[in-house]
Formats: sequence, structure tokens, C-alpha cells
Amino acid sequence: MTRYIVLLRGINVSGKNRLPMQDLRDILQQLAYQNIQTYIQSGNIILDTDESKSEIIKKIKDGIYQKFEYDVPIIVVTIEELKTAIDNYPFPTENPKIVAFVFLNQQTAVTDFEIKGINEDKFLIKDKMVYIYCPTGFAKTKLSNNLFERKLNVIATTRNFRTVQKLLALSE
Repeated sequence: MTRYIVLLRGINVSGKNRLPMQDLRDILQQLAYQNIQTYIQSGNIILDTDESKSEIIKKIKDGIYQKFEYDVPIIVVTIEELKTAIDNYPFPTENPKIVAFVFLNQQTAVTDFEIKGINEDKFLIKDKMVYIYCPTGFAKTKLSNNLFERKLNVIATTRNFRTVQKLLALSE
């Protein structure tokens, strides 16, 4: 079996797409996944399975839709992919509150584009990841999932540095 980290986008955000983690774990158990763990309320899952990433995505999307009627974007990564993302982070990490990872569902041919008015905020697109650094704070930044999805024509979901580190620790 392989251990995967499953990232759901857009659940339990500002009271929208409310999906209690116990209900999510119940869905995952019914789908016969093993060693299921969830972390915080924003759709972070660790599980073991012999299925491919595409099978995991389809089954979980269908399971959530059947129970809640939410069409939830899902990205699946391996432990090695998570380690590589952390190792490749190109900006300072002394203040983890301004560090984040945008996971993409596929690699994009676009490697850079201009965004006006991002001040000191920075981003770097590499492989299936966008690394972001927001000294102005995430509440004020223009570097959002929606922006990257629109500019890169992908599905994107963002996790902060502490969450990514915790997911790695829980999965190992």
C-alpha cells in the first residue's frame, strides 16, 4: 500500500461547503481506505491504498458528492512529493506565517506571469507547485487559488508552511 496526502479545496471556508471531519472519515472508511487521518477542518487527509491518484480523486469526489452534493476539487500527493515541495521552497522560512505552498493538479507550461500590485509578495512556479511568500500577509495578498487557477488553467489548493510540515510529520 502507498500512503497519500489528499488535499480538498474549498470546504469549511467562511461557513461554506461545511463538511465535518467525522463525516469525511466515515465516507473514506466506506470507500475502504486504510489508516485514515484528517488534520484540521480544511480538508487534509492522510490515507493508505493501492489505488492510483486518479482513482482516489474520483472515488472521494463521488463519495462527497453523494452525501453532501459538493463538487470538491481534490489534489493527491505522495510523501516524497511533499518532502520535495518543502525541500525546494525558494524563499525565507523564518516566519512560517507568510510562507505557503500552492499544490496544482498538473504541471503547467506557464512558468511565470506578471501580477501588478503584489508589493513585496513573491511566487515561483515549479513543476506541480507554486511557492508563495507573502510578507504583507495572506489576508491582503493577490496570490490566491483563483488567480493561479485562472492564469495556469489548473486546479489549485493552498496550504501554509505549518500545515505542510504537520502533514509530512503525520504521514511518516
